[in-house]
Amino acid sequence: MTMKKRFKKQTIVLAVCLSAIGTLLGGCDILGSTSDSWKSVEAAEQPMEKTAWVTDWQWMDGSADLQGMTNGLTSVQMFAAYFDEADQLLFTDMFKEGLPKVQEISRKSSLVHVDLTIVNDQKRKNGTDSQKDPAIVTRLMATPQSRTKHIDQIMEAVTTYQFHGVEIDYERVADKDWQNMLLFIQELHKRLQAKEKTLRVVLEPRTPIETLALPKGPVYVMMAYNLYGTSTGPGPKADRAFIKELATRMKAVPGEKVIAIASGGFDWTASGKAVQVTEQQAVYLAKVNMAQPQRDEASGSLYFQYVDEQKQKHTVWYADETTLQTWSQVIASEGYHKLALWRLGDLSPASVSFMNE
Repeated sequence: MTMKKRFKKQTIVLAVCLSAIGTLLGGCDILGSTSDSWKSVEAAEQPMEKTAWVTDWQWMDGSADLQGMTNGLTSVQMFAAYFDEADQLLFTDMFKEGLPKVQEISRKSSLVHVDLTIVNDQKRKNGTDSQKDPAIVTRLMATPQSRTKHIDQIMEAVTTYQFHGVEIDYERVADKDWQNMLLFIQELHKRLQAKEKTLRVVLEPRTPIETLALPKGPVYVMMAYNLYGTSTGPGPKADRAFIKELATRMKAVPGEKVIAIASGGFDWTASGKAVQVTEQQAVYLAKVNMAQPQRDEASGSLYFQYVDEQKQKHTVWYADETTLQTWSQVIASEGYHKLALWRLGDLSPASVSFMNE
């Protein structure tokens, strides 16, 4: 047994003892105790079910990471099907090239299934695109006929590419479209279930989940990341308080629930411009610039600063294995045991190992 595992085991035993002592001092029957400390112990002992995304534009690095974590995953989400200018599902050449490799890896493990993620991004023939376009959702959800046509296309894609299930990642949904969106989710789940396929639905932090009557049946995934990003100043993708807040809100959602966290981070310039960096890229930047990353207590994330060749100051925040472990523990302490990672590709060996546990 490693030192890390011995420490974890000792911590659990200590928590059990403290829970028992507290219960006895309170004059209560220990067998009937439902104290918060006892619940925390149960949460720590229950394993975390993990899934992860592989993107079409980074399928090689994503597949390499996937290769090392098939013992720890239950499914992988192949990202993504987009839309063309006629609102038809569009699969990139990179998607078609990477999917067979992802499926090959999954077949070697009877526990890992491959799902299709569909996003409301539009790719145009002139090479431009629009990401998370709410107008696409408006058109697709507008009528019973448009919804049925869209579902028919999804079912055809599932059969053609032999997916285990579907994940809907439609973001920035307009308030006026939510009722039709709920009807779509309900009907799509029914159609998939008839074919013994699964459905996951991704929810943004901005989704009004407290007021939506989300259908029972699908698995719902909360995006617990991008607390800081391209539209903000420097900071972590998530912190403990942010994850706890979203976990509390998710209690209003029916059925199975997943909390999604994110790898990598961002590199901000002094002017405020931010670009995404993978974990390995952040490690490289720190090394070549002789910067010493510091650990942020509130989030568990690492951060450092450097000056580039143009004498411009940069601030980098990113997640490593310890960060992912920290966020996972927060999720477990809130009573959730399903975790999704956005995204595979260029992870450190330690982070791959964490996902493989």
